[in-house]
Amino acid sequence: MRPRLTWLVLFSAAIVVATLRYAGRVWATQNLFTSRFYSTLCRCALLITLLLPVAALADTWQIQVGAQNDDRAHQALAFLPNEIWIHIEDSITWSFPTNEVHTVTFLALGQVRPNRFTGCPGGQPPDGRTPDFSGFDNDECVNSGILTNADGKTYTVIFPATGNFKLVCLAHPNMTATVHVLDLQTPLPHEQEFYDRQADRQRAELLSEAKPSAHVHEDGYNTVVAGAGEILGTAGGTETASVMRFMDEVKVIHAGETVEWTTAEAVTSHTITFGPEPDNQHQIPPSSNVTVDADGARHAYLSSPSDAVHSGFITELPQDRIGLAQAPFNLNSATRFRATFTQPGIYQYKCVLHDELGMVGVVIVLP
Repeated sequence: MRPRLTWLVLFSAAIVVATLRYAGRVWATQNLFTSRFYSTLCRCALLITLLLPVAALADTWQIQVGAQNDDRAHQALAFLPNEIWIHIEDSITWSFPTNEVHTVTFLALGQVRPNRFTGCPGGQPPDGRTPDFSGFDNDECVNSGILTNADGKTYTVIFPATGNFKLVCLAHPNMTATVHVLDLQTPLPHEQEFYDRQADRQRAELLSEAKPSAHVHEDGYNTVVAGAGEILGTAGGTETASVMRFMDEVKVIHAGETVEWTTAEAVTSHTITFGPEPDNQHQIPPSSNVTVDADGARHAYLSSPSDAVHSGFITELPQDRIGLAQAPFNLNSATRFRATFTQPGIYQYKCVLHDELGMVGVVIVLP
């Protein structure tokens, strides 16, 4: 029996005992009306004894969404931990300690995965979010919406049915977890302290895994790697150690030369954006002044540092899976972006998804 449940049972039992003793003395000295009143009071006390333990069975568990190092370059794209066993009617509260965006999302059984800006069908703006303390049992989508540490919020989900439920982050395709919901008669294998220790260990391992990726560089004079990372897995799901930086973020070239950006990460999308960034609903596709080369790479020409160019999402295509149609090449994303600079100047750019983490760069174009 859980400690708080034991104390509530003892407390409610004490109420009944005290009430019965007092009522016995009253019955012996008071009139019929008073004795009936205290008889009713005894019944109420007994009802409290029965109901309090039932309500006390519901625990709230704590999980962290993501982690980062001090300069925010290294990101652990993971639920920490990414597997947990709880009882029916328990709830889980997720906290968001990083500057990177995440969602806590449970999709209905068979639901097609939406993007992070769409969220759940019928969800609230701006991103299809559902109310805090929503219940999930596989029937309807539940979604926190896009959250970071700047929002200062947590998100709680209640689990009114037994089962095994998959948790996803709509911002990161390979960020998943599993929630096992057991009936009340089944003992739980772990307490919160175990999950806290597990989260600490996974956080340290993921941020450590991200360090080697920070030194990834492409061969070639005018190439830039836009983000790097490594996908890892546990029995509970997948997670990623990512570096949110442009490797060789300062490039010096001559007018007429071309710089090429590519990615060394199979999970997280990035953009190469010169000038004002597009709104959230128009970040996935490239700007209208971007063309496509014969090899599928996107290409733009800039003649002034004031030019506005947006690459759209640069990321690897999703893995092909049994039972699903093969994803066509260049579907809503590309793996390479090229920019040709026709005039001298200092051209600053950023990843609109991760500039708050420090993912910015500059191309210095000499005559």
